[in-house]
Amino acid sequence: MAEKSTGTENVEMMAAANAIAPPLPQRDYRNLGGSLLKQFGQCLVVAAAAYGCFQFCSRYIFQAVQVDGCSMAPTLADTDRYLLNRWIYHVREPRTEDIVVLRDPRDDVYLVKRVVAKPGDRVYLKGGNIFVNGALLKETYLPLGTRTFGDPHYREQMWICGLHQFFVLGDNRNNSTDSRIFGAVPQQSILGLVKL
Repeated sequence: MAEKSTGTENVEMMAAANAIAPPLPQRDYRNLGGSLLKQFGQCLVVAAAAYGCFQFCSRYIFQAVQVDGCSMAPTLADTDRYLLNRWIYHVREPRTEDIVVLRDPRDDVYLVKRVVAKPGDRVYLKGGNIFVNGALLKETYLPLGTRTFGDPHYREQMWICGLHQFFVLGDNRNNSTDSRIFGAVPQQSILGLVKL
């Protein structure tokens, strides 16, 4: 026959269980300084890695750029911001119609221009028209009737892009310092492709 437990026994059993509960752990403050120093060191390592990753990405992969001036109007407006793909020209050469950021060969400033001719191409300006390798350049990105003039001292001009050289022009042909002034630019002066 099973024995019945009373409510008094249950209370006594709970009280006994509570009486043998383990004591609360005591804090050991001796290692607290070492632990804080270790956490601080880990935070420094994470911060340094994040900063290094940011610098690498902005220098070799992507970078924010702001247009300064109106030499690329109407395509790019003054003060507009864009993303510059710095990685793409490590895997391919610039192509015609690419909008690029380049270092001005005469000064230590940056310019935004459009590639219109690549290595080996002949660029010829005459009567407000631009010809590449003997064919009239079709520039659908410009307003209809846009004229391209070179140096006013010459009726016509011609350039030949050498090895790894590119001819660049601003879309605002009447207000652009470009290859008509400083000639074809070497590929190492081109920093990257502007993503529209």
